[in-house]
Amino acid sequence: MKSGFTFARGGRWLAAALTAAMLLPTQPATASALTAGRNCPLPTFGSGATYRPRISPGDFSPYVTNRFFPLKVGRTLVYTGIKDGKKALNITTTTSRTKVVGGVRTRVVEDRLYLDSVLEERTSDYYAQDRCGNVWYFGEDTATLDARGRVISTEGSFHAGVDGAQPGVFMQARPQLCRWFRQEWYAGQAEDTFRVIDRSARIRVPYRSFRHALRTEEKTALEPEVLDNKYYVPGIGEVFEGSVKGPREVLQLVEIIS
Repeated sequence: MKSGFTFARGGRWLAAALTAAMLLPTQPATASALTAGRNCPLPTFGSGATYRPRISPGDFSPYVTNRFFPLKVGRTLVYTGIKDGKKALNITTTTSRTKVVGGVRTRVVEDRLYLDSVLEERTSDYYAQDRCGNVWYFGEDTATLDARGRVISTEGSFHAGVDGAQPGVFMQARPQLCRWFRQEWYAGQAEDTFRVIDRSARIRVPYRSFRHALRTEEKTALEPEVLDNKYYVPGIGEVFEGSVKGPREVLQLVEIIS
């Protein structure tokens, strides 16, 4: 479906090229480490200084099957929109690679952000799912690039367990309304928080229209003037992200490449 952006017609080619470059041969579809009925205590919100979730590596798996945030190996999601006043193309790919972070084997998701058709930021994100189906975020390696593709900043990068950084809850197995979670914690670098504010939202994006989407509210103490909403759809994950307060930023799902 047309996105209304001049470069969106090339999104298929660019996404396919990136997918081929980033993916290794797909791992066999083995079962995740979920065990029904097991106790998986989620951390209380708390201040950053007191935030210390208990992590038992054996309770986590890189096979993320949470219905609101499934990470299907080999799948690429393509988004277009506006960021920093420029036309944005955002491509995320769930790779077959894993990485041990804080003792936990995580799934590696590659994220590429293009502004006005120039690669602005490349990020490797690390996710794992606990045995109850909750998805946790264990860190990222991010790089901001100049027009020539040279790295000019790695601000925001962190690994849980290093220099006081902690993992956070990214998506509950059974989302609760209005309960705040830290998605990450690394003082002064990564302090995103979120809560679910609607479990039956409607949302229309270039890819499709959806009913019964999960709507979340996200903010960070590092940018107190900014507030975002995101919409997640079962079986897909995030389909829309938009600013509610602060500079206008929008990303909408336009294509899925599996």
